[in-house]
Formats: sequence, C-alpha cells, structure tokens
Amino acid sequence: MAGAGKTPVLLSGGNPQIAKGDGDAPVQAYIEAMPGWKSDLGRRLDELIVRTTPDLKKAVRWNSPFYAVDGKGWFLSFHVFTRFVKVTFLQGRSLNPLPPGGTARSGEARWIDLHEADMLDEEQMAAWIRQAAALPGWVP
Repeated sequence: MAGAGKTPVLLSGGNPQIAKGDGDAPVQAYIEAMPGWKSDLGRRLDELIVRTTPDLKKAVRWNSPFYAVDGKGWFLSFHVFTRFVKVTFLQGRSLNPLPPGGTARSGEARWIDLHEADMLDEEQMAAWIRQAAALPGWVP
C-alpha cells in the first residue's frame, strides 16, 4: 500500500491499490492513481455520477470506487484493466437499454467496457446512472 506522499502501487492491469475507505478522498486518490488516459475518464465518470445522483455516498472497496445512494445500497463501481475501464451497474439487468456486458454467471450485474478510443456517451451513461441509483442497491 502507498503511504503518505507515495505513489500507489498499480496491480495487475494497472488497477491502483488504494486502501479501503469511505468518502470522496479515497475515491479521488484512486482516480488520481489511474494510469494515463484512464485517470481523465475516471474524473469524467465521477463528475457525471455526482451530477446525476442526489444523496450520493462514495467508497473504495476491493481496489475499486463504489457509489451508493444513502440508505439504498451500492449501485455502481468501476475498475481499471489493461486496455479498458469497466463500469459495472450492480443491478444492471434492470436497466433500459441493457448495458452490453454480461454473462450467464453475472447475476444481476451488467457493465460497459470503455477503451481509450471510445467516445463516452454521457447522455446514455447518465440515463443508466439515474436508473441504477433509483433501484434498491447491493448491501454487503
């Protein structure tokens, strides 16, 4: 783990190793440590989530930022991989249109993988965020 003033360790695929923590500070530390273009994408995602979600709660769990609506549970997380950032909607099977990522073993979760050359469709992402935030979230 990174100590005060040290750069966080990047795990497999470039995912930042950030200590578990609640609030905006650990999420911002994660975003700052995302390598290359992924940090800009992380900032854009975080800003979009904040803009579209009232009563938002943030945390870092399992080396990923998680977002919740206070009292409703976690609805979204994102995670760095070598070539993309995966944005996961924890109750994604209930979203319309259905996010493209998912397998038979995914349960309710659905995701979208965002690559460097992809244009972030902020309108569609905001619609998914609003829908996901309105659903009962995941409570560990």
